[in-house]
This record gives sequence, structure tokens and C-alpha cells, in this order.
Amino acid sequence: MTSDQVPPDPSGELNPDHPRGLMARFRTYFLTGLVVAGPVAITLYLTWWFVNWVDNLVRPFVPTAYRPETYLPFGLPGSGLIVAVIALTLLGFLTANLIGRTLVDLGERLLGRIPAVRAIYRGLKQVFETLFSGNGSSFRRVGLVEFPSPGMWSIVLISQAPNAELAASLPGEEEHISVFLPCAPNPTTGFFFYVPKSKIIEIEMSTEDAATLIMSAGVVQPGSTDQKRAAALAGMANAARIANEASANQASLQPAAPAKVE
Repeated sequence: MTSDQVPPDPSGELNPDHPRGLMARFRTYFLTGLVVAGPVAITLYLTWWFVNWVDNLVRPFVPTAYRPETYLPFGLPGSGLIVAVIALTLLGFLTANLIGRTLVDLGERLLGRIPAVRAIYRGLKQVFETLFSGNGSSFRRVGLVEFPSPGMWSIVLISQAPNAELAASLPGEEEHISVFLPCAPNPTTGFFFYVPKSKIIEIEMSTEDAATLIMSAGVVQPGSTDQKRAAALAGMANAARIANEASANQASLQPAAPAKVE
């Protein structure tokens, strides 16, 4: 049999040495370029959108004499962002002294007297203080929770324990922890609930890796070591749960001891 009469591979896969068609090579090159250029294009677009959004938000508060477009034939993107950063830094510097703290306390007391605004302001202030505090631990730990059904494990971001009043209302005497379960592919939406501390399996994974894993629906794996460790921990917890249920069922099926007749 000559080389020109080689039978086709029954598995349906092409021989690596076989010349590929023009459309197959075009598809490969196109997908490769899309993988390379897609994340860069989306990142640049989101950055450009954020800069323009800040510029449009800050520009009305900047006098015309201090705007770059007054002296240049074109606008200067990012000028509003620079003004916002300087203004926020200056506000933080002024708030750190006695006069600034006094003014902030006065403003908070005024907002506290408005029923509708008071709840919104206090809630937003607590959220910002928690997210941007340097020593906070909210959403910096990742764990596994058996959800939505037994044997199915979901990645959650571990937050803080509930306050004393809320903890007293939760059933049982075990300590509860508040967790946030992000949804794929948009991790900004999800479920927030309280779960017993013993039901959480904390894993050594950063929140960035967890967000990447959730957004890609498991396609992009952050690391094999962490994933194998998380799977092993989940398997151990599931095996322990099955063993406990089997022991409980066996104990319930044992006949009761006959009563002693005197």
C-alpha cells in the first residue's frame, strides 16, 4: 500500500502530519486572536468607561477656567479622575483633624434626623467602612457550603458573625457565620444567608481566584493544588455526613430491649 492510499483514521481525528484545510486553519487563528485580544479589549473598554464616567461626574464642579479643554483644542481624558482623587485625599486629610471630625459629626447628626435618609446613610456607611477598612476580614476568606442539596458543594465568601440580637434569634446553640454565595457568571449577584460555623469548610483560596472560578463556571481553574484540596475536604465532609446518617438510621432500626417482668 502506497503512502497515497493510507486509510482514514477510524476515530475521526486528523493525523497531526496531515495538512489541515484552509477553513480549519482560519478558525484556529481566529480563535487564538480572539482569546488574546478579547480580555485586553474588554479591560480597556471598562477602564475608558470608568474614566469618562468620573470625568462627566466631576466636570460640572470644576470652574471653566481650570478645565483643560479651555486651553486645549481637545479634551483631556482623566482630568476629572485626577481632580476626584485629589479632592477625596484632601477630604480625608481634613476629616482626620479635630475641625473635620466636628463637621462630620454635625453632618451625621443632621442626616440622622431625617427618617428616610437616616437608614440609607447608616447602611451605606457601614458597608463602606467594612469594605475599605484595612483590618476588616469580610469577604477575604473562601469556604465550601453544602448547597443547594446534600452532596452538592458551592463556593461562598465568608463574612462576619451576626450581632448578639440576631444570633439569639437563630435556632440552636451553635455559632453562625454570614456567607455570600455568588452566582455564575455574574458574581455580584447571589444569595446571602447564615450557616452554622461547623457546616463551613474553609479553603486556602483567594477571593480573586474564587471570582475567576465562578465567572468562568469552572472552565478556568485557579490552581490544581487548591482545587484538589477543596475536593478532598468536600469528600471528607460528605463521607462523614453519610456515616452519621447511617449510624442514626441503624440506631433507629434496632429493637427496643424487652421490659423486665418481676
